[in-house]
Amino acid sequence: MPELRKDPIIRRWVIMAKERAMRPSDFKSPATQPEEALFCPFCEGNEDKTPPEILSYRRDGTLANQRGWRVRVIPNKFPALRIEGNLDKRGIGMYDMMNGVGAHEIIVETPEHLFSLTQLPVSTVREVLWSYRDRLIDLKKDKRFLYGLIFKNVGREAGASLLHTHSQLIATPFVPIRIGEEVRGAGEFFGYRGRCIFCDMIEQEKQERARVVLETDQFIVFGPFAARFPFETWIVPKDHLSHFENSPKQVIDDLANVLGRVLAKLEQALEGPPYNYVIHSTPWDREYLEHYHWHIEIIPRLTKTAGFEWGTGCYINPVLPEDASKYLREID
Repeated sequence: MPELRKDPIIRRWVIMAKERAMRPSDFKSPATQPEEALFCPFCEGNEDKTPPEILSYRRDGTLANQRGWRVRVIPNKFPALRIEGNLDKRGIGMYDMMNGVGAHEIIVETPEHLFSLTQLPVSTVREVLWSYRDRLIDLKKDKRFLYGLIFKNVGREAGASLLHTHSQLIATPFVPIRIGEEVRGAGEFFGYRGRCIFCDMIEQEKQERARVVLETDQFIVFGPFAARFPFETWIVPKDHLSHFENSPKQVIDDLANVLGRVLAKLEQALEGPPYNYVIHSTPWDREYLEHYHWHIEIIPRLTKTAGFEWGTGCYINPVLPEDASKYLREID
């Protein structure tokens, strides 16, 4: 019989359709990637084909927008939101609107034409994470913006248009609804329990072990109890940290190792699946929160969102997180 599981944070129900159960091997198929272009604007030597860089980590003595960089941050050439202008909030009858002001940046993770973060040394992944942190800290100073989302799209089904490994940052003048739901749900839990729900989840996952993929001094990685998607995996710092950009050096250093290991497990288990990862952190208009805990959600794109999901906001997952996590845990 199917199970209904409730997400303890935002109270969303998920259907675990065990009668549709699929083995991990059933998901293995050649990853559908964007078509390889003859020209890649992200490769070293093509710096003049992109907007001028905002930030770069580069060899001493090299100049901006030229060769010699290791990680490079540039504006998106086709931004969802534009940095220039005022919000000009206004109403049209009962409807609210404002100008599409924000920031949309690309983090190019290597000058080499590589396709996966797992192909990079840990030292480079560490610099990618530091670039996330540096850009969030800088954009946070702009009072027009309330939130900054770091995300990565890999594969056509996940929204990627270029193969060259990269991630993105979008800063918005509003708090996205999903983040608002998490912060609100975590706050309600704290209100009647006096504890952070994420910290409680960490302790329960450590005790049960059934959904744990790996654990280090700084992080625990597990499949969430009410996983929406097959092989959905969360990376959560063990210490209570509400803002990603305020994470100390030892946390960022360990995350570089953990992120690479988890993505390598998923790539091996599912033969290079399309996926997204997102970093959920506290909105910028809030100081340190006792009840919210930043974390990374990794979502392989193995199933389709269809009418039931769109109509209800409830997901159907054919793979129990315990089974998916066990499979990933056993991969070296």
